[in-house]
Amino acid sequence: MTTVDQQKIRRTRTGLIVHDPALAQPGYTLFAPMYGDGTVYLVGMDGSVVHTWHMPYRPGLYGHLLDDGHLFYGGKVMEDLERFEAWPRFKAGVLEADWNGRVLWEVRHSDHHHDARRLRNGNVLLLCLRPLPDEIAGRVRGGLHGSEAGGTIYADYLVEMTTSGEVVWEWRSWEHLEPETCPITPQDHRAEWTHGNTVAETAEGHIVASFRNISTVVMIERATGKILWRLGSPPLAQQHDPRPLPNGNILIFDNGTHRADNPATFSRVIEVDPHTDAIVWEYADQSLFEFFSPYISGAQRLTNGNTLICEGCPGRIFEVTPGREVVWEYVSPHFFQEPGRAGLNNWVFRAFRYTPEEIKAARSA
Repeated sequence: MTTVDQQKIRRTRTGLIVHDPALAQPGYTLFAPMYGDGTVYLVGMDGSVVHTWHMPYRPGLYGHLLDDGHLFYGGKVMEDLERFEAWPRFKAGVLEADWNGRVLWEVRHSDHHHDARRLRNGNVLLLCLRPLPDEIAGRVRGGLHGSEAGGTIYADYLVEMTTSGEVVWEWRSWEHLEPETCPITPQDHRAEWTHGNTVAETAEGHIVASFRNISTVVMIERATGKILWRLGSPPLAQQHDPRPLPNGNILIFDNGTHRADNPATFSRVIEVDPHTDAIVWEYADQSLFEFFSPYISGAQRLTNGNTLICEGCPGRIFEVTPGREVVWEYVSPHFFQEPGRAGLNNWVFRAFRYTPEEIKAARSA
C-alpha cells in the first residue's frame, strides 16, 4: 500500500528542478531553512549540498556571507517571548562564524528582530522594536480592531552597535513617519505599527529600511536621521528585502498582499529608480498567481545581470535573466513543523548566490 504525502510542495517536487548552464550564473546558493535546527546549506548548481554550517541557534531568520567569507547569521534567541504572539517567530540575535562554524563574536539586544547588517565601518546595524509612546499610538490607523498586544502597539527603531555591544547610533521610526499617512494594512494585527523586516546600507552610507505593515521603504541619511527617499503603497504591497544596487537603484521583493492598485494578489520583483520612483525592471510570472509569497522572501542581482529570487513561503529559489526567463530553479527539501503552530513547511527567508571565486576565498578565510 502506497502512502500519499500530504504536504503538497514535497509531494510535487523538491531539490533541483531546472538548470540551463548556458544562461545561469555559475556558483553556489546559500540558504537556511527558516524553521530548521540552525543548519545553513550551501548547494551547487546541480542541487547537491557542498557545505553546511551548524549554528547554535535556529534561524532568526537567515544567514549570508560577508565580504571576508565569514558567515553573518541571525539566530533565534528564545528569551523574553511574552510581548505578543508573533515575537517568538522572529526574535533574533546576531553572530559571525568562520567556514567551520566557529563563532567569532556575538551581539544580543533585547529588542532585536528579523534583520541585521555588518556595516562597512565594522559595526552592526540591528532592526529593533519597542512600544510606541502613548500619544503616537493613539494616532495609528488601520489594522484589525482590538488586536493590540495587551493594549500596546510596537514600532521599529534602528540601533548601530559595535561588536562588543556599545550603542553608537539610534533612529526611531515614530520620529520620522506620520501614523495618519502610514496606516496599517487592513487585515494585520495592531500589535505592530511598522513591522520592519529589512535593513541595508547604500554605497553612500545611507540606510535603507523596509516596513511591511505600512507597505513602505525608506532611505535614511545616517548623519541627520532625515528620510531622503520614501516609497509606499502603491506600488508597494507588504514588501521585503529592498536591496541597493551598484547603479543606485533599489531591488525589492513586492509580496503583493493588500494591493492598493490591483484587485489581484500576486508577487513580483521590481527594480526602482529612487530619483524618479520609476519601476525600470519587473519580474512577475506569466501565470500571475503561480508566483506568490505572502510573507518573507527576497531577491539578489547577480554579476551576470540575472536575478536570484527567493519565493519564501513555497521554499522556492530560482534565477531569471533580464528577459525574465527562468534558468535555474531549486525547491528546499527541508520541511519542519514550526514549534507551537500548525503546519509543515519549507519556508526560506532569503537565499544568496556566490561565485566559485567567492566560495574559494571563504574556505581560506
